[in-house]
Amino acid sequence: MSDDLTLNDFNGGMLASDIPVELSDKIASDLAPVFDVPVNISAVLGRSNMSVAQLLQLQAGSILELDRKVGEAIDIYVNNRLVARGEVVVVDERLGVTMTEIIKDGDAAG
Repeated sequence: MSDDLTLNDFNGGMLASDIPVELSDKIASDLAPVFDVPVNISAVLGRSNMSVAQLLQLQAGSILELDRKVGEAIDIYVNNRLVARGEVVVVDERLGVTMTEIIKDGDAAG
């Protein structure tokens, strides 16, 4: 494999683990143009199913029961793809999330 990788080199399903170690630093620096690309990050505390009629009855102070228990890991999505699980934390009076588990491809089913 040559030191000059192009986008076409990745069309065959090449994975980062397939790239020789000596190229990994060069590849990381080549990603600089995408560092400013915006992504949508969501931290999902839980989910709930309800009918439209129940949804319309919600008002300030309503309690919405979620499918998670206290202390259970939350799901972290990047562009609607599950990438990690984590815990809610408080940082300077703001809510945040600390990642406790990175989800690899194929592990997201659990």
